[in-house]
Amino acid sequence: MPPKNALAAALLALAALAGGCGPAATATAASVVLNESADRTRITVAPGTTVRTELHSTYWSPATSTDPALLAPTGQPTATTGPGCRPGGGCGTVTTAFTARTTGTARLTAHRTSCGEARPCPSAQQDFTVEVDIAAP
Repeated sequence: MPPKNALAAALLALAALAGGCGPAATATAASVVLNESADRTRITVAPGTTVRTELHSTYWSPATSTDPALLAPTGQPTATTGPGCRPGGGCGTVTTAFTARTTGTARLTAHRTSCGEARPCPSAQQDFTVEVDIAAP
């Protein structure tokens, strides 16, 4: 398969995995962005790839890597509040970036206990976990 078609096939496969409610992950040549839809999934990236989590509530903790030697944090996590957000509303995004350093498997995790002001999260919505396999191309 020519390289152009291989890239198109990979992007189509990624779109098929994401389902109909918006992409769980979006990819460019050297970066992948994960949101809540990627929870409990597994992705494969090459060394050197930037993997970024964008979790859409400021109640999320910043994502962490179970093996920073393989999937290293890049810079500091950021939290941005959406315009017009009331105090305690949790509207905004928590973003954390990582760099895939060498081959192996690491897990990205984040946690929250609140899904809104005075609204506890059901247990199925408290944890964000994505397995990241780092493999040579």
